[in-house]
Order: sequence, then C-alpha cells, then structure tokens
Amino acid sequence: MRKAITAAEAAALVPDGARVLYGGFMGVGTPMRIIDALVARGARGLTLIGNDTARPGMGVGRLIDAGCVAKVIVSHIGTNPVTQRKMMDGEIEVELVPQGTLAECIRAGGAGLGGVLTPTGFGTVVSDGKQVVEVDGRQFLLERPIRADVALLKAHEADYNFNLTYRLTATNFNPVMAMAADCVIAEPDEIVPVGVIPPDHIRTPGILVHHLIERPV
Repeated sequence: MRKAITAAEAAALVPDGARVLYGGFMGVGTPMRIIDALVARGARGLTLIGNDTARPGMGVGRLIDAGCVAKVIVSHIGTNPVTQRKMMDGEIEVELVPQGTLAECIRAGGAGLGGVLTPTGFGTVVSDGKQVVEVDGRQFLLERPIRADVALLKAHEADYNFNLTYRLTATNFNPVMAMAADCVIAEPDEIVPVGVIPPDHIRTPGILVHHLIERPV
C-alpha cells in the first residue's frame, strides 16, 4: 500500500520552469487543490499544456492570474481575457494547437510514437515550418509528440495502489496525459480501500501514477 501526500507536497514536486500537462475542459476535470497549492507556492515560469486556460479565477486560470505561467500550449484561450491580455503584452507565449491534434500528440508522446500525421491545418499558417508527408496522394502535416515533466490529473476515485477512475466528461484529457509525463500526480475525490474499484472500471492503472493527493480534511 502506498502513501498519499498533501497538495502542498505535490506542488513542491513541480519545479519552476517545468512543462506541465493538466487535465480539464474549462476547469471540469482539473485538479483544483494542486492548482491552489502551486499558486500558494509562488510557482514561476511554467509551460502549461492542456485544452484551454479556463476563466479568470477558475481552474488553471488561477495560475495565469498569479503570474505562474510563461507559456501555454492549448486549443484556445477565448474564454480567458487575462490570457489574451498577457499574450498581447508579451507576458505569456501562446501556442495554439487544434484540439484533436493536441490530444493525439499527447497520446503519441505517451505511446512512444514518432508523431502524428494529420491533414488539419495543412495549407494554413499552422503548417509553417512543419514537415509535410505524402500518403497515397494526400498531404499530411507531421505533428511532433508531446511529453511533459509533470502531469496533474483529476480523478473520481483512487485506491492505495493508485489505480484511478474518472467521472463522465471530467475524464477528458486525463487518461492520455497519465502516459505522457515523467511524474504523474493525481488528485481524487475519494480514496477507497484496495479491491473496491472493479478491475474493469480502472481507467489509469496505478503503475503509471507516482503520487496521490490525500483527501481534503
């Protein structure tokens, strides 16, 4: 049986300047306690990789507000005016990646693949500087795999073998991100005894998870 840690201890494991994968879609499926602990620690220079930057004061938007972030690799920033302002002021670098491409690149990073071939963005500014591969007469962009130093996941249930389940749409990017980081930290809603979670309900096996956040008091 493995031991859970506090959110503050988890935040201390995320060094300044780290590349950080984070689950969540507009904050749904985002590990909020870890985010708050990173803000409290005063993290700096992070590169965030996820679907979006939520809204001001919500989800990873808290990290944006607090000046913890140097760069984001996301599908959109349209719901966070703070991210937009900081991008225009040169405070944050923004790299926009189509949502499906982003998910596939993270999956490729976790699976050890050399990249993803996609027609999305071909012939637009998205293709600038990227390798083009022709397959059966069609042209595809080669998108490189994405990995990170740390993945921050939000789980529904966990056990003390660190097996994870997710709930409904809060699943989103979390399972693929569990494969694509050197250190995986999961924040569950509940921690249950080993054996309570049926084996076929486990979405992320504990062997992939390095640290589990203890339940809030």
